[in-house]
Amino acid sequence: MQTNAVVLHDPGKLSIESLVLDDPTAADAVVAVRWSGISTGTERLLWTGRMPPFPGMGYPLVPGYESVGEIVEAGADSGVRVGQTVFVPGARCFGPVRGLFGGAASHLVSAGGRLVPIDDALGERGTLIALAATARHALAGIDLQRPLLIVGHGVLGRLVARIAGALGGSPKVWETNPVRRSSGDAYLVVAPDGDARRDYATILDVSGDRAILDTAIARLAQGGEIVLAGFYEGRLEFDFAPAFLREARIRVAAQWRPEDLTATLALIAADRLSLDGLVTHRRPAADAPHAYRTAFGEPECLKMILDWRAA
Repeated sequence: MQTNAVVLHDPGKLSIESLVLDDPTAADAVVAVRWSGISTGTERLLWTGRMPPFPGMGYPLVPGYESVGEIVEAGADSGVRVGQTVFVPGARCFGPVRGLFGGAASHLVSAGGRLVPIDDALGERGTLIALAATARHALAGIDLQRPLLIVGHGVLGRLVARIAGALGGSPKVWETNPVRRSSGDAYLVVAPDGDARRDYATILDVSGDRAILDTAIARLAQGGEIVLAGFYEGRLEFDFAPAFLREARIRVAAQWRPEDLTATLALIAADRLSLDGLVTHRRPAADAPHAYRTAFGEPECLKMILDWRAA
């Protein structure tokens, strides 16, 4: 069985190629992918060659962990059925070509237990489920009745703000790029120098700016917490004295867990979390090289979707 896939051979060198898929087992399913998203965090680092050491890292690789498709084959022990629409959080099914994270392909082989059945009506918006669950994970344990600042107004920042609002919070968002300050949501988006507040209980960074700590610490309340929910390509450092005076806490939020996904899907099903307005650009999968350059080079592009249906 073969698949068309995005293959990143070296930083900046990307093409669509035909790859042989691993044979599915009785516990696996084969998914015909309809759409996959391009991540402007981890995939940008793979594209630029600045990804920190990471398990499974190496070229050539198939990127992507935001795929939605239809099950076209289901093994007897897979726990899923043909015809289901599913979210696929990446796959490793390309033989000698690494899957990091292996979702940008026309067909995928995956263990049925990794597939997440979703409402077919979500369409391409279903590709955002992983980011939404990641946003929910970053918010876990935060007292949303206290002042919350979110740094960065890309897709992840918008999802964090929407979920915080759905859970009863009133977040404020910082965004340095004027193009990204507009929002049709209830929360406020401002430039950092337009915000005089210095008593935030939590500052949640999704910008990926490795110089964020000193700026954030200066805006914390006593005993406040900084949550690092971006992906950072270098060392993060901070001056000790301001952090000491505030007894600042720093927490790293990694990827979502199953309970985050369950909670996120429940918010979507209850119409408390909207995924509308976040997919701004779409390209046929055959135009992947152009799509990746657009996703990483144009601030107007919040989320680029590759459409695999013609493949």
